[in-house]
Amino acid sequence: MGQNGLEFSGDFVDFHDFFDAHMKNFCLIALLVTCTSLTPDKLIKTKIAEGITVTLPSELKRMPEEDVALRYPSVRAPLGAFTNQDRVVDFSVNVSATQWPDENLEMAKEFFKAGIYNLYDRIEMVHEGIYEIHKKKFIYFEFESRLGAGKMKLMSQEAITTYTYIQYLIEPGRAIVFFL
Repeated sequence: MGQNGLEFSGDFVDFHDFFDAHMKNFCLIALLVTCTSLTPDKLIKTKIAEGITVTLPSELKRMPEEDVALRYPSVRAPLGAFTNQDRVVDFSVNVSATQWPDENLEMAKEFFKAGIYNLYDRIEMVHEGIYEIHKKKFIYFEFESRLGAGKMKLMSQEAITTYTYIQYLIEPGRAIVFFL
């Protein structure tokens, strides 16, 4: 088992295996990790909610409530939101308002994908799919996006381009969303 991971009701999900198997855009990840100086030997197990524990780099700290309100304007605040000192790298966990009555992951994937495309001006999907780690199936999207000034609620007038990685874990009665 790798050092990065998630824990759900006693099961440990290893992100190291996922990155090896599914993240062909390794250079972008390596640049992100290098720029934020996140080192794998400084990981801290952090309980997000009952049954959800993540191991995070020690450089990521819990986001202040004011930042959460500005960065995640929603009726549902994230269960947990973290950022680095420079506020460049964010990680959040939330429960989706959408519940899935069955395990039709292909339909759920297309639904979540449509929602992502509605949030941004442009999307370049790098990878997407469904994968399984420790008998849990995750829907994932890795993409680069552009959000123009017209859709932004912030004071900035320039478009913002970002790299995003989202995972969805569909469980009975809830969908857990991991957002990096």
